[in-house]
Amino acid sequence: MLLPPSLEELITPNHPVLVVDKVVDSIDLAPLLKKYKGGGCSSFHPRMLLKVLIYAYISNIYSSRKIESALKENIHFMWLSGMSKPDHNTINRFRSERLKDVLKTLFAQVVLLLNEEGLLNIKELYTDGTKIEANANKYSFVWGKAAQKSKARIANQLDDIWKYAQSIAKDELEDMEPTDFTAIDSEKVSQTIEKINQAIGDKPIDKKVKQKINYAKRNWPKKLDEYKNTEEILNKERNSYSKTDNDATFMRMKEDHMKNGQLKPGYNVQVSSNNQFIVHYSIHPNPTDTRTLAPHLKTFEYLYHQKPNLVTADAGYGSEENYELLSHQNIAAFVKFNTFDKEQKTKLGTLKQPFPKESLHYNEKDDYYVCPMGQHMTFIGTKKDKSSTGFEQTVRLYKAQNCDGCPLKNKCYKSESIDRIIQRNINLEEHKTRARNLLLSEEGVIRRKQRVVDTEPIFGNIKHNKGFKRFMLRGKHKVEIEWGLLALAHNLKKKAAA
Repeated sequence: MLLPPSLEELITPNHPVLVVDKVVDSIDLAPLLKKYKGGGCSSFHPRMLLKVLIYAYISNIYSSRKIESALKENIHFMWLSGMSKPDHNTINRFRSERLKDVLKTLFAQVVLLLNEEGLLNIKELYTDGTKIEANANKYSFVWGKAAQKSKARIANQLDDIWKYAQSIAKDELEDMEPTDFTAIDSEKVSQTIEKINQAIGDKPIDKKVKQKINYAKRNWPKKLDEYKNTEEILNKERNSYSKTDNDATFMRMKEDHMKNGQLKPGYNVQVSSNNQFIVHYSIHPNPTDTRTLAPHLKTFEYLYHQKPNLVTADAGYGSEENYELLSHQNIAAFVKFNTFDKEQKTKLGTLKQPFPKESLHYNEKDDYYVCPMGQHMTFIGTKKDKSSTGFEQTVRLYKAQNCDGCPLKNKCYKSESIDRIIQRNINLEEHKTRARNLLLSEEGVIRRKQRVVDTEPIFGNIKHNKGFKRFMLRGKHKVEIEWGLLALAHNLKKKAAA
């Protein structure tokens, strides 16, 4: 060892570190280089730092301090960095700040390289989601409904105080306009309390009311500002957030060791894959998958400047809004709806409800249903429902003529209405029929089976093999960077094994 070997001689052929080095050298880093303004002290080259980060995630090393140690001790890291030794602050700043808004573009370049090599096909997507816990205090929750109730309670109590003040100081408040407290804020509360104090003056009032007024003056404006801030953070899209990571939503995780359905702060990670490679990913605060498909496909189109030919997904995505989206974009939708599996396993007569709408005879010519007792359930009108995303559904209503005294009433329906009313969404039924035909076709059976073996191993590999069950960084943008590095690591390690 008087003449020590080069580090490259110590690296075995086809090692993942060689794949990382080759792939990162072949992509265009212009979006990342624009982040550097130039001047000042010389920086570590971003290409080297990106290689180090990706290989660290391949090696299941996620802490910047542990990456710093590996750069001094591990021959693969030392070879990859050219014996450079950036400290943990440099690594963390690069990961959190420099990669912001550019990592997805770099990831897309790698996916296109894999597509050219024939390792995957970006035209055929298998989509699924998983929830991963946020780096946030699990007891630091803020609930949107609680804020709304507290705000309404303050409005009611303020209205009571105003009425009490009018009862003892009618002349002083007579010229003032009636105050509406349905929409209040901190400024309105302060002004109202000031009016009440001026009107009451030195008049003798109930001691408890006086205490209430003083408490309201000290606390209510501050509380209302807090509730306003809560509403702005939630932005009408979710019902909770964590004080230590405002972008994280409280949701149920699969890792529920206590088996009590405990809610934890987390993110809903959406992944589209092909041949067990991650083709696209996105991070969402919504606990359910239904509202994630539209933004997920939108960012896919933005990155790759094209749309997929087909999407295969489970029943969590089978909504009318998603079917409409895929239909308008001419994307074949191998997407289950919520009752698809039940239809295949259960006969209509053995369902919990003996007489579901699907089992009733429908007269298409005269537009009526026939109930189990032979009555005509006639059309009585339509209603429109609007989802939280603004999507509008039109539902047709059919009502039985007289259910009073019917011997099948208790089995027929559980509603409190006197006569049974059923709803029919014609547009959704048409989408379900098309989806059912696709899913039951020979190709549909193959794709349903492939979806399970395509997406689930990705989550299993990242969560169990790589031990990544909780994000280390806070905030949606930083979490997206973390998952992007995990996705790159997954793809390149799989390429090395190919």
